[in-house]
Amino acid sequence: MIIRAVRPSEYEAAGELTVEAYRTIASGDAVYEREPEAFAEYLHEVRDIAGRRASSEILVAEVDGRIVGCVTFVDGLTALSEVDDPDAATVRMLGVAAEARNRGVGEALMRECIDRARRSGRKRVRLDTRTSMTSAQRLYERLGFRRDPDHDWSPAPDILLLGYVLDL
Repeated sequence: MIIRAVRPSEYEAAGELTVEAYRTIASGDAVYEREPEAFAEYLHEVRDIAGRRASSEILVAEVDGRIVGCVTFVDGLTALSEVDDPDAATVRMLGVAAEARNRGVGEALMRECIDRARRSGRKRVRLDTRTSMTSAQRLYERLGFRRDPDHDWSPAPDILLLGYVLDL
């Protein structure tokens, strides 16, 4: 597996992979079924690799020449930072192709984000996750992240995002 920066020619494929990962996660979620327009709007943001690339790094996991994972790494405060913490990096929109799950792809992408945060001198790495994303929460905790309830927030009614932080 190779973890590297996304290439412009891969923006569309990386965006679609991340959208499909989010659709899979949201499958059967009553909130998204009740508000499909809001979910569709969010998926547009998830798909927009070029837009995120303007203020962050987009990393992909490649196996046998195929992109199987994607994550957004935000170094410091930008429009994509979800917490006002100038000493932190933020990890956003981690997605792994369904056929590549449980093979270490998400962990490899997360470890690269942590390494990048250390190299840039950040004191913390932050992220938010849905309450329903329990396998992601187990990964984050295994990597040393801890819950940060002071940074839980709700982007919409009936949706709670749990804050996590890793002190470096």
